[in-house]
Amino acid sequence: MNETNSKRKNGTAAARYIAKVGILAAAATVIMLFEFPLAFVAPPFYKLDLSESVILVGGFALGPTAALAIELIKNLMNLLINGTVTGGVGELGNFLIGCAFTVPAALMYKFKKTRGGAVASLAVGTVSIAVIGAAINYFLLVPAYTQVYVNGDMGKIIGMGTAIFPWVKDLFTFVLSCTLPFNLIKGLICSLICYILYKKVSPILHI
Repeated sequence: MNETNSKRKNGTAAARYIAKVGILAAAATVIMLFEFPLAFVAPPFYKLDLSESVILVGGFALGPTAALAIELIKNLMNLLINGTVTGGVGELGNFLIGCAFTVPAALMYKFKKTRGGAVASLAVGTVSIAVIGAAINYFLLVPAYTQVYVNGDMGKIIGMGTAIFPWVKDLFTFVLSCTLPFNLIKGLICSLICYILYKKVSPILHI
């Protein structure tokens, strides 16, 4: 009898977990639709969306695995809804960089669930999205995007950066001047939103 009750409880807990992940992924997908460029710091093919704020909330409440799952589902749903104009490069980039942001933050918060721990976790996530995001763009995303978007002409991509910052002369200075600040701004904004919202919505997610 006890074993049966235990199985029921485990099954109920798993169903609730899946439902929460699905709801948060749907919310993140909707928010992702409202993306916009930051023309003062990066070319227009970089679009800022605030969906990571929802994923951070989910990661804090449900753990780093949930953050990864929500990130994956969000991008798959976005592909189904909007398709892709980048051969999947944009969606891959959003997934990888989103995970670089939300998973470390959620993992750190898992072991220190205090207000100070939340601030430290968000700070770690913000540094991670800036640094790891820059590396991913340098070694993978910008070269791949260049092949898909401008037929391999890296000069056109660099030129977009030079139009904003005259000192951008190559891929390294492009990533350092455009990509890194863009992701840093995204990290700061999403972290602030998460910090404001988490305590208000976390009771619902812990039901």
